[in-house]
Amino acid sequence: MDRRRFLAASGVLLHELSKAGWSYDNPFRPRRKSPPNIILIIADDLGYGDLGCHGCADIPTPNIDSLAANGVRFTDGYATAPVCSPSRAGLMTGSYQQRFGHEFNPGPKRENQGNFGLPQTKPTIAEYLVRSGYATALIGKWHLGHQHNYRPTDRGFQSFFGFYGGSHAYFYSKNSNERPIWRNEKRIKEREYLTDAFSREAVHFIKSQKKNPFFLCLSYSAVHSPLEAPKDRLFRFSYIKDKKRRMFAAMLSAVDDGIGEILFNLRRLGIERDTLIFFFSDNGGPTIQTRSSNFPFRGFKDELYEGGIRVPLIAQWKSVLQQGKVFEDPVILLDIMPTVLSAAYLRPFNNLISEGVNLLPYMCDQIHDSPHETLFWRYGPCSAVRKGEWKLIGSENARYQLFNLVQDKEEKYNLALKYPQQVKELIKLYKKWNLNNIPSRWPNPKDKLN
Repeated sequence: MDRRRFLAASGVLLHELSKAGWSYDNPFRPRRKSPPNIILIIADDLGYGDLGCHGCADIPTPNIDSLAANGVRFTDGYATAPVCSPSRAGLMTGSYQQRFGHEFNPGPKRENQGNFGLPQTKPTIAEYLVRSGYATALIGKWHLGHQHNYRPTDRGFQSFFGFYGGSHAYFYSKNSNERPIWRNEKRIKEREYLTDAFSREAVHFIKSQKKNPFFLCLSYSAVHSPLEAPKDRLFRFSYIKDKKRRMFAAMLSAVDDGIGEILFNLRRLGIERDTLIFFFSDNGGPTIQTRSSNFPFRGFKDELYEGGIRVPLIAQWKSVLQQGKVFEDPVILLDIMPTVLSAAYLRPFNNLISEGVNLLPYMCDQIHDSPHETLFWRYGPCSAVRKGEWKLIGSENARYQLFNLVQDKEEKYNLALKYPQQVKELIKLYKKWNLNNIPSRWPNPKDKLN
């Protein structure tokens, strides 16, 4: 479907959406004649401090940094969970994943079980966009369901190239048959280094849709373990003495190279200015395992300290967004769904579907307030609330921890005893939010009781 036919096709959907509580809205109508292409680029387990635009000195990331230079960099961007699958569930649906029991990673044994995956009652970003005329593709890691009705091609993506689970080897071997790479419903033998293969497929999809509005979710498995990289990229980082950090650097460099290829082809095709790109990580880095860096924050993946949930988040849309803008108010990956749908001429009505916020008017300085008054996390017995500069962390086995993130971004000083009223207020807000959540539909695989 070409761009001239897009709005006509969208009209069929608008009547259906209005009955479901949606309304048609495009704040940029005076400036645009057609909807933008949309690309979500997800890095896996990337630490906040691993990018040049965040101060990383030992790993160059020029192409990712260019997104920040040509767009908006969010200093306080958050994932909804400190691990992969629940974070992606919140991203894809625009709802806190605790609302529908997707609180933990499933663990390898449960990935293939029928109850694991996004419930059919929670539409994905792709399902809305494909119904309104977008060509849609997911390339890379899914981690939101193996069984039929839970796969990407069942959830709004017209094409899929990647794997269903939580991780995958980067080089082909005979053992790869145990966790295959799929092209739609067909198992394939991918011989290329996996990160490069994902970038190759992304470029191919972009070229095939150059005249159509498209939605591409490029979900890299890098820099998730296992630590594996080609020799030529390892050679680039011979100056890094720590072997794990050197391998990590080579893996991240492959991601940056792939993004460079994507940007080059968007420019060559003349569609870069009309493409909205988000780049982000699904959670913080597991520093001990991979030598990722969450600097300057405390904590790692699987924790609710900033290092586990504050993530790189960058947006570029050259024809609309200001270049080099730094946005310092808290935002969350839930916001991507309403932002994307607004850019595509759709938005949720009265927050019926998304709990996120459309960030376009904030990025364009049409609204100057903070997008969120409060943000929440629940991860088993652990909980967290952020309201303005204050953050409260709770646990069954420890006393509450209260931090002032403006004065103490490293979360060194627990102020709970000094400000008991602040603690009470945040506990009250959390309990109110948690009333609308349900128990996890599967246990945490790290719970020793399971």
